[in-house]
Amino acid sequence: MVLFVKHIDIEGPGTIGDFLIDNKIQFEIIDLSYGDKVPKLKKEFQSIICLGGPMNVYEEEKYPFLRDEDIFLRKVVDEEVPYLGICLGAQLIAKATGAKVTKNPAKEIGWFKVVLNDDGLKDDLFKDFPEVFKVYQWHGDTFNIPQGGKRLAFAELCQNQVLKCGRNIYGIQFHVEIKKDMIVQWADAYKTELESLKGIVSDKQKMLSDYDAVSKVYMKQAEQFYVNFFCIAGLLKKVNYSFPH
Repeated sequence: MVLFVKHIDIEGPGTIGDFLIDNKIQFEIIDLSYGDKVPKLKKEFQSIICLGGPMNVYEEEKYPFLRDEDIFLRKVVDEEVPYLGICLGAQLIAKATGAKVTKNPAKEIGWFKVVLNDDGLKDDLFKDFPEVFKVYQWHGDTFNIPQGGKRLAFAELCQNQVLKCGRNIYGIQFHVEIKKDMIVQWADAYKTELESLKGIVSDKQKMLSDYDAVSKVYMKQAEQFYVNFFCIAGLLKKVNYSFPH
């Protein structure tokens, strides 16, 4: 079973959930913003996926669940449970492994290119990926690489895009799981932030038109990413997978 950890209602599993349903892989979702408790680490959790959210990893007084989640993630690392952190989830695993999370010099909101370095090109997570590919971003913070960890990808505005710890602990700064309706939801929910950055980052219509232009490639890219990650996690073993269109 895959455990999803949500931090806000509008940032859910997206296309990852679609992929798991289509490939008959069971999953459970907890939403910490709704008062769900961070669970104990169980053997049935074959993979943990922590999703995004607008909070900072150090806002523990405002969001007390972040303390419990930090303890939980330290156990995930210790027990080498396959882990994928997305955006906030990546920053949380960086913090749990002793790395700093700070403000990025610039906010990345919209579609940007990411570049795999030599470690990234050799890693199974990016098997059959091109060296340079487009991703969807929405973040203002960035993570450092933990001691003993690796950076797998970088970008012009944010140097640390993907981290890896040990054999199977990953954090990605971008949103591989995005759907068009999620872009609409986020743009509406975070309207004040977008308006304050007018002319600096993409606006709602630009992000949606860009999605239309790249969606076919992005969905295929997402499929490959999920196949790669869930093979690493031991949840997929066959070559023939299906993905919703």
